[in-house]
Amino acid sequence: MASISAFGYLPPSSPQSTSLTGASSTTRCRTTVAARLADQPDESSPLRSSGGNCGCVVISGEFDRRRLMVSAVSLLIGAFAYDAKDGAVASASQFADMPALRGKDYGKTKMKYPDYTETQSGLQYKDLRIGTGPKPKKGEKVVVDWDGYTIGYYGRIFEARNKTKGGSFEGDEKEFFKFTLGSNEVIPAFEEAVSGMAIGGIRRIIVPPELGYPENDYNKSAPRPMTFSGQRALDFVLRNQGLIDKTLLFDVELLKIVPN
Repeated sequence: MASISAFGYLPPSSPQSTSLTGASSTTRCRTTVAARLADQPDESSPLRSSGGNCGCVVISGEFDRRRLMVSAVSLLIGAFAYDAKDGAVASASQFADMPALRGKDYGKTKMKYPDYTETQSGLQYKDLRIGTGPKPKKGEKVVVDWDGYTIGYYGRIFEARNKTKGGSFEGDEKEFFKFTLGSNEVIPAFEEAVSGMAIGGIRRIIVPPELGYPENDYNKSAPRPMTFSGQRALDFVLRNQGLIDKTLLFDVELLKIVPN
């Protein structure tokens, strides 16, 4: 790794005037930052003189300061280029590439829950109650009840199962949600979860963004919150570009299968 010498100006205690090719000039003493911190001469500094703890540079009064600045900038660029050439591969090897996070807000490493089963699609689920009835088939209509939470953002509820619960969710029993398996009416995670359940079962699912609402818009796929407060809570999480985690949690209960 190349070292970069940053020069700090040390004001002279008594300015000395000297002659350089007939022009008046001032002697200024400079030393590298590293040498000053160590209180010792810097062996690598091109400005080091044979005597003393710092080298002396004689700068002509007619010397163009802009040329000096350009020279210093060139030195720094050269040092960075050397670092990039020799150190880039070693630095990059310390980080793991995560394609799933590219272009999706800021993203974060996917969390895996040890007591959940993960499918090939990335859906994680846990059966809170195993159903005892038949399982639905593709093309059949199912009736479900469900809860929805923004588990990646303070666990806020946006839909309540059975009766609505507290505050803006108070009210009469809601109408149960119905959809046909294989019709692409619901988000992929919901379809996958219900297709593996039996009547009477309750399944909790952890839904990553790629298995949730398309284009972060709950209007483009079901299930949708039934209340304004629920819609607002879900929409805030899905559309907010500053959020890091848009993971959702659903509790799904399979109540009935409607034969064709």
